[in-house]
Amino acid sequence: MLVTLKEILKIAEDRSIAVGAFNTPNMESLLAIIGAAEELQVPVIIQAAQCHETLIPISVIGPIMIEHAKKSTVPVCVHLDHGETFEYLEKALEIGFTGVMYDGSVLPYEENLENTKKAVALAQKYGASVEAELGSMGKRESGSGDTTNEDDTKIYTDPEQAKRFVKDTGIDALACSFGTTHGIYLTKPRLDFSVVENVRVQTAGSPVVMHGGSGVNKEDFHAAVKAGVRKINYFTYMDKSGGTAAAEYISSLNANEPIFYSSIIIAAQEAMKENVKEAMKTFALME
Repeated sequence: MLVTLKEILKIAEDRSIAVGAFNTPNMESLLAIIGAAEELQVPVIIQAAQCHETLIPISVIGPIMIEHAKKSTVPVCVHLDHGETFEYLEKALEIGFTGVMYDGSVLPYEENLENTKKAVALAQKYGASVEAELGSMGKRESGSGDTTNEDDTKIYTDPEQAKRFVKDTGIDALACSFGTTHGIYLTKPRLDFSVVENVRVQTAGSPVVMHGGSGVNKEDFHAAVKAGVRKINYFTYMDKSGGTAAAEYISSLNANEPIFYSSIIIAAQEAMKENVKEAMKTFALME
């Protein structure tokens, strides 16, 4: 069942859980995520990220995502992750995406504010919801690929500024910076859940989004959900689980045994599905 970002976050709020948001840069990840959600009967957000355009164009994977969402037995939002240009946002909306994220987090506040207003006006023409970001998780967001936690370019979200930002833009969800990092964690993250709690208070309960979810432990995920996080982005460790399974499958073969690509992707898909199921259960406070 295809739903908007606003609708799926309403489900999360009513249940006091977070919905997992997983990137799908290939068919194997898409099937793994939808399959996991249907087995657990939990709502899910499937995402295409602008930075994954080189892996698979949104014009190719987007319509497939929409079709699988419509046929699913659970609520599914098809969402654009980290959209950086209005042209790309409109491309996703034309395809039928029901949520888009405009990412102006590395821009000056006023520029981010004005661009986000434009993104909201654009999405409203298509009946879609908008996520935006205030604060920054650091160098990774500006394209450097840095995955360390010791990053002095991080800017934690200011709850008072968040109040003005949400009110002035009319967004449906706010991605907050409170200590997470995109990519692989090299050190234990130091998360400040008071940022989430104060943003929720100041914005009258607006849904908070957690980026950089992979690698965070179960206890911290639970604390984030209880503080008010309603959407958790998760990709890196899911992707890594698929790669590990593929490598293990290849290494298990005898020296003269043929290697079939179709067998490799089946192994990867199953591993990603199991990894996603564990994440979904954690986000939904099922364990």
